[in-house]
Amino acid sequence: MNCVQAQWHSHDFNVMGTAARVELESNDPEQAKALIQAVVAEMNRIDQQMSPYKATSELSLINREAAKGPLKISNEMYQILALSNRISAMTQGSFDISYSSVGFLYDYRNNQKPSERQIEQLKDAINYKKIKLTPQDKSVEFLDKRVKIDLGGIAKGLAVDNCIKILQQAGIKNAYVNAGGDSRLIGRKNDRLWYIGIRHPRDESKLLTNLPLEDVALSTSGDYERFFEENGVRYHHIIDPQTGDSAREIRSATILANDSITADALSTSVFVMGVKDGMALINSLDGVSAIVVDKNGKLFLSTDMQAVE
Repeated sequence: MNCVQAQWHSHDFNVMGTAARVELESNDPEQAKALIQAVVAEMNRIDQQMSPYKATSELSLINREAAKGPLKISNEMYQILALSNRISAMTQGSFDISYSSVGFLYDYRNNQKPSERQIEQLKDAINYKKIKLTPQDKSVEFLDKRVKIDLGGIAKGLAVDNCIKILQQAGIKNAYVNAGGDSRLIGRKNDRLWYIGIRHPRDESKLLTNLPLEDVALSTSGDYERFFEENGVRYHHIIDPQTGDSAREIRSATILANDSITADALSTSVFVMGVKDGMALINSLDGVSAIVVDKNGKLFLSTDMQAVE
C-alpha cells in the first residue's frame, strides 16, 4: 500500500509586468518541479507572443502591419482576437482591445498622459468594428491606420487557463495559478476550500472579503494597479473606449467565472460599464458573479452572491 503523503509545491515569479504564482499538490517532487517549469514557460510564451512592449511579439507585428492590408496570424492569436470582438459586441464596446489607439500614449511610470487634443484626434479610432477578421485565412486587418490593439484585458486570463490545463492534463487535482489580478483554482487546499482575499481598493493592508472557493476563476480590475494622480485626478490603465480617458465610476470590479479568460475580460468590461449596466450584464449571465466597489467606496454584489449573504 502506497502511503506517500502528497506535498504542496509552490513558486513565485514575475511575468507580463506582474507577480505570478503557482501552487500544486503532488506526491512526486520531480513531477512538481517539471510542472512548475512548464507553467513558467507557458506564461512567458504568452508574454513573448502578446506583449505590446516587445517589438518581436506577434501583437507588435499586428500593430505595425495590419493597417497596410490583411495579415495572416497564428491560430491562437486569431482565436483571442475573435473572442475579444465577441465580448466587445456583448458589452456594447465597453470591452475593446483597440483602446490602445489612445491608451499607448499613457505612461503611468512617468506620469504621462495624452493631451485633450490628442485624445480628440484619436478616440474615434477606438472601435472594435475596425478590426476586420477573416476566418478563411486567419487574417486581421485594421480598417483605420490609427488603430492599435492591446490584449492587457484578456491575455493573462488566457495564460492562467492554459497553465491550469497543463496541470490537469498531468493528473493534478488540486492547484492554484495566479498572474496579477487573475487567479484560477482547481480542487481544494489540504481538503478544505481555498480562501482567496479580495483587497480593499484604497488600503492594501485590508481585505474587502475573504472568499471560500473551489474550482473557479476570479479576476479583479482595479484603479490602484497602474496609476498616477495629477491635480486630484487619478489616471489609471483601464481606459473607457468612449472617452479615451480612465474609467472612473468604479474603484474595483471582481468577477468569478468558470474560466480565467471570461473573468479577465468581464472584470475590465464591468469596470468600464459602471455599477448599474455592469451588474445588469453579470446578472444576465449563467455561472458568473461580481463584487464591485463604486467610486464612493460602496460595495455591490451580483444577485447570486446576495443570496449567499
